[in-house]
Amino acid sequence: MKTSRLLTKSRFKLALDCPTKLYYTRKSEYENQSDTDSFLEGLAQGGFQVEELARMEHPSGVAITGDDYNYQRVANRTQELLKQENVVIFEPAFLIDGLFIRVDILVKKGNRIQLLEVKAKSISSNSHKSFINSKGNLGGGWDSQLYDIAFQKYVMQLCYPEWEISASLKLVDKDATTSVNGLHTCFKIVSNSDLRTGIAKKDGLTREDLGDSILCAINVDEEIDLILTQNPADESRSFPELVNFFREHYQTDTKIFTEIGSHCRGCEFKEDNPTAEKKSGFHECWSSQLQLPVSEINQPKAYDVWYNPARSALEEGKFFMHELSENDLNIRPEAGKISRSERQWIQIEKTINKDPSPHFDLDNLRDELASWQLPLNFIDFETTAVAIPFMAGMHPYEQLAFQFSHHIVFEDGRVEHYNEYLNTEIGEFPNFDFIRALKDSLSVNEGSIFRYHNHENTIVNVIYDQLRNSDEPDKQELLDFIETISHNTGRNAKTWCGERDMIDLQKTVVNYYYDPVTNGSNSIKAILPAVLHSSDYLQEKYQQQLANLNLTSNNFEASHVFLKMEDGNPISPYKALPPIFEGWDNEQLEQVADSLSEIKDGGAALFAYGKLQFPEVKQEEREAIRNGLLRYCELDTLAMVMIYEYFREVCK
Repeated sequence: MKTSRLLTKSRFKLALDCPTKLYYTRKSEYENQSDTDSFLEGLAQGGFQVEELARMEHPSGVAITGDDYNYQRVANRTQELLKQENVVIFEPAFLIDGLFIRVDILVKKGNRIQLLEVKAKSISSNSHKSFINSKGNLGGGWDSQLYDIAFQKYVMQLCYPEWEISASLKLVDKDATTSVNGLHTCFKIVSNSDLRTGIAKKDGLTREDLGDSILCAINVDEEIDLILTQNPADESRSFPELVNFFREHYQTDTKIFTEIGSHCRGCEFKEDNPTAEKKSGFHECWSSQLQLPVSEINQPKAYDVWYNPARSALEEGKFFMHELSENDLNIRPEAGKISRSERQWIQIEKTINKDPSPHFDLDNLRDELASWQLPLNFIDFETTAVAIPFMAGMHPYEQLAFQFSHHIVFEDGRVEHYNEYLNTEIGEFPNFDFIRALKDSLSVNEGSIFRYHNHENTIVNVIYDQLRNSDEPDKQELLDFIETISHNTGRNAKTWCGERDMIDLQKTVVNYYYDPVTNGSNSIKAILPAVLHSSDYLQEKYQQQLANLNLTSNNFEASHVFLKMEDGNPISPYKALPPIFEGWDNEQLEQVADSLSEIKDGGAALFAYGKLQFPEVKQEEREAIRNGLLRYCELDTLAMVMIYEYFREVCK
């Protein structure tokens, strides 16, 4: 049997997501678009480091290293080690009847086996009860991880029927705090590690050096038994039947039929312009089921409508935007703004009619702008939240605020990059100095303060909690300041809404403006190119050198030009910035970080801050990264200024 026809646990998980994907995987003509993202997600979330941290709790463990795709060799090596009565193995391999798995950590004591699946996801060990909900089904979004473990146990039991296998998830404990400084930097990602995690541990590192554990083991035997006996993901097949179904189709290279729908949106086997050399599994599925030529599949989809309101329409076979009607959206107007359903219909109409013009609720936008107090203050934060904390006393995934930028727009139109803050010092907790610097900066005037989306309000709430539990001498003064510029998020027992509560510029966008160029996205990275595309004023202004603008900058040369054109179209100013993190595109890193539930925000800055916490980074590279961070964050607040200037000009 060819090793390429083995049903591995990664292929099993892929088939659970969509059985048809089994046919496309591991074929060069069907490129998997998620391969790079998977690495970056592990890098951003700290998955590689967490796995090595978990291994440190088993000092006698033996790691099976070598060629990942020499399945028989690693399985044979595992069999040899398992002859021992008691043994701990990292990445043991099991191969039987066309099924292949590798386990994160296996602890063997005679015939009693502990299967540990390590994840960088966090959980509250104090409050967790079960992953089975009140209806007796799997809940909480853990289905994929639990089915992964069930598949591992199933294969292990086939290999060793006499074993008593207990399964646990090894997770990051939200309730724990690290007791040592620099724990994160004990595990460095390298390109030449023999370990599958790609981690080089600090020389001489011992279990005692790690301090109190920030991991917890959550037993999932009940959940795995439910899967193996009832298979709630597929009521038509038992779990063994499901495994056999996937295995047989994969071995014979037979495509499994799966109905198309909104789940296709994130298909990793999608190529917008397929060729004979670069095929698109997505297009093949849609073309065959809808009896349409591949060229017509790129039409705007019903699920591309903002907030995906057309789920029932998809069930009725309306897959494209042009097939939707007002009845599918249940349009309901709201006073004083564009309602969500109205905005969705505007998107559909403009898309169908190929109308490129932006839409405004001008009267209400004018009222909104008139309510703002000049001078206007635009701020943006850069933060990081990692599984393994950088400093002692911190919880996993606790937020660190290490940078902000602050632009001011004055009544006469003058724009000043008034202030910025950046702290990337190794092992230094920045949050309290950060909030002090922000207080000093925003106290320069009493004008309105703007953020873009929820992140800044969330972060100052986090710092509020940290301050309450601190003994900082100016604690009360800083708490009072936070209350003036924010509102509580519900995390805090105290309720407040400050007189200078930060105004969410994204809400202004959503409530009064829609541009087809954004394709329904309201992120600042989508809105900025849209306003630059539409605004003659912005194009004329920002194609000039900075020295000729009524604008100051702390990080760009006087000769810098923020806006360049290509074939009559503006190029996003972000694209002109060199990468902050060497080897990776800034926007790609932003997208990956935004997709991670534990992190929420951060993007390229998150990666850069993490790198700067390692002492061995040379001063020259350290300075280059710092300069890149300063330019990037300054551009974030300047982008907000540009959006405001566009709205101001439109309202004239």
